[in-house]
Amino acid sequence: MPTFIAEVRDTRGNAKKEKIEANSPEQARTILQNRYASVGAVKKSFSLDVDFSELNAAFSKLTIKDKAVFSRQFAAMVNAGVAMVRCLGVLSEQCPNPKLKKALLAISGEVQQGTSLSDSMRKHPDCFDTLYVSMVQAGEVGGVLDEVLNRLAKVLEDMARLKNQVKSAMAYPVTVGVLAIIIFLGMTIFLIPIFEGIFKDLDVELPALTQFMVNISNLLRSWKVIIPIAIIIAVVTAFRLYYKTTVGRLQIDGFLLKMPLFGDLNQKVAVARFCRIFGTLTRSGVPILSSMDIVRDISGNQVIANAIESAKLEIQQGGMISLAFQKEQVFPLLAIQMISIGEETGELDSMMMKVAEFYEDEVEQAVKALTSLIEPIMMVLLAVMVAVILLSMYLPLFKLYDAMG
Repeated sequence: MPTFIAEVRDTRGNAKKEKIEANSPEQARTILQNRYASVGAVKKSFSLDVDFSELNAAFSKLTIKDKAVFSRQFAAMVNAGVAMVRCLGVLSEQCPNPKLKKALLAISGEVQQGTSLSDSMRKHPDCFDTLYVSMVQAGEVGGVLDEVLNRLAKVLEDMARLKNQVKSAMAYPVTVGVLAIIIFLGMTIFLIPIFEGIFKDLDVELPALTQFMVNISNLLRSWKVIIPIAIIIAVVTAFRLYYKTTVGRLQIDGFLLKMPLFGDLNQKVAVARFCRIFGTLTRSGVPILSSMDIVRDISGNQVIANAIESAKLEIQQGGMISLAFQKEQVFPLLAIQMISIGEETGELDSMMMKVAEFYEDEVEQAVKALTSLIEPIMMVLLAVMVAVILLSMYLPLFKLYDAMG
């Protein structure tokens, strides 16, 4: 989109130059007239200077929390009767995220030109995904945009909370794992060589464990350390390439749902995410088949996506969602039974929300149980690692003392 430079004056009469992106000078003028008291000459910018704001917007990351806060604020302003363009202008000015700010400025200009809000948002997939755009479109058609935005904020907040719960389960083992690696490298690279020199001076025959640790120390301090690093990089790269294949993605995602310790947690997260999003979409007026397409695309797991696609085909043939999930055997039986009851009573959206709440609580409890289980295991492993290194250094000393005795 071209960039224009305009001479503007604010309500106090202060003159300045404003840079803005627009499709034409007329569109740029229209946008600026809603922000400033007067707009002078508008010229296209041909500057070759580096625009650091553009770079900042390109490299900044939009979080779920940012979108949730924006949705809450947008809903409050729409509910108060503020005009759409005015809402977007105010929100873009106070938006702290550069990427979202840039998108809102562009959306504001397009809305002023007569484009619908949902169509304008669809042009910015980095900020507004299919879920967001579909719900906004349903809110526009039904005339309940403020209500839909509040629901969007709620579902985004719930998704963020669920994501944080899973992250909290991984935070402790990751931290202890990184600490263990640092301790291992520090002791093998800096401490073991000192003891090796002492043993050589004393002419002590090294035990097998000590010799093994010395060999590792020599490897880490030589150019040969590149070999294991290259092997690790090759394995990770091969894994990622395999995951991009249809068969690889299906097998790995299937394993993630059945893996020890974390499999049950992953399954509960998937159920809660599906039910929360699907229930919110259908309650907001999005057609069931369109809702199925949306939750399938954002499921994040190929096995779950295949089950949702099967459920969609079942609905098209007059069947029930619960039966399709039962055939795929990816959701717990309790969730399937509750979804079945919702279909029978005609309150599928309400039942979906209840299932989501139930499994979100289950995830919270599973995270606490998992953390309490992992903490002692990681501490024991860390202690064993340090003990092995220390033992490898002191064994030759014990052998020397025996010889002297």
